[in-house]
Amino acid sequence: MKQVAFGGICKLQNGRAFKPEEWSETGTPIIRIQNLNDENKPFNYCNFDIDSKFYVDSGDLLFSWSGTPGSSFGAFFWNRGKGFLNQHIFRVDVDDDKIDKKYLRYAINSRLNLIIHQAHGGVGLKHITKKKLEAVQIPLPPLKEQKRIAAILDKADSVRQKRQQAIKMADNFLRSVFLDMFGDPTNNPKGFPVGTIRDLLTEAKYGTAAKADVSEGEYPVLRMGNITYEGNWNLDDLKYLDLEEKEKPKYLAETGDLIFNRTNSRELVGKTAVYSFDYPMALAGYLIRARTNEKGNPYYISAYLNSRHGKQTLVGMCKSIVGMANINAQEMQDIKILIPPVELQEKYSDIESEVRQRLSKMSNFLHQSERIFSSISQSFFRGGLY
Repeated sequence: MKQVAFGGICKLQNGRAFKPEEWSETGTPIIRIQNLNDENKPFNYCNFDIDSKFYVDSGDLLFSWSGTPGSSFGAFFWNRGKGFLNQHIFRVDVDDDKIDKKYLRYAINSRLNLIIHQAHGGVGLKHITKKKLEAVQIPLPPLKEQKRIAAILDKADSVRQKRQQAIKMADNFLRSVFLDMFGDPTNNPKGFPVGTIRDLLTEAKYGTAAKADVSEGEYPVLRMGNITYEGNWNLDDLKYLDLEEKEKPKYLAETGDLIFNRTNSRELVGKTAVYSFDYPMALAGYLIRARTNEKGNPYYISAYLNSRHGKQTLVGMCKSIVGMANINAQEMQDIKILIPPVELQEKYSDIESEVRQRLSKMSNFLHQSERIFSSISQSFFRGGLY
């Protein structure tokens, strides 16, 4: 099958570098990386016109060339109306009579592992240059065949998306339960006492700095990528290590531990989840393991930090940091938090535990559909089904 350079069949238009002082409360939305894959993320707006080369509209194919692999790095379709293209995103322009955009998205995303390998950046955050992205080779069958392949992948992707939506609905339900039981932390309508996370903990310790191995070691190692933005777990990519007997109490997670991601990109730092597995796993150094006292429940604290108010608080703590952001154990414990009666926290915990059990089953179904989609995609783009 004919292989072509990505840049030979499309034009990549980079976004505009909007300055914070150009943001406004109304106007045309500025499409940032965070808006590509999460409709709940707020927009910044621009209330003056800009060069038309930065316009974006529904149906445009965009490529985020700076972001986190697996979530915000790669090709996305924009379907939310007119917007202005922000920096770190390319608009991918093609001749529709020669290239099917849906096919092109699947084709370039099938090369993400290669692209990430060529990318620059630190842990979790990657950047690919325009020149390197344009040089990536993809297969290019005739237009009719492109459309046929895209239609097949659309069907497989539809199953995957429906299961993702079911998981999202469950997460939204838990957020609604949290607000109903505790109120919006921003204005504390129920009048709960205000303290700090420190008031609810007995300890907060860092994970191990030991280097993990891809395949060998007694214990799996939880890293920053294993906690999702919503506060769930993704264990698809694990490494392993051995621990000495004296290290085990310090670095192994136990059921009910609160796990906090202290280092990541500004948007992702502070991801929090409760360790809910019945087998031990080690914690990498970018994570904090916290344990609650008789006043606190880990599921309540996790839900608090994963709420809209909690996310805004975490991002606000990192405003002056460029690139990788950090919230250390002391700063994490100093975060202000409502302190409702522990009985109410535990009632919420019971509801969340039940929903999480159902979410676990949904996640298994999602992983199955993702494996099916990946298998079909690889068969096409490695030539197996041509």
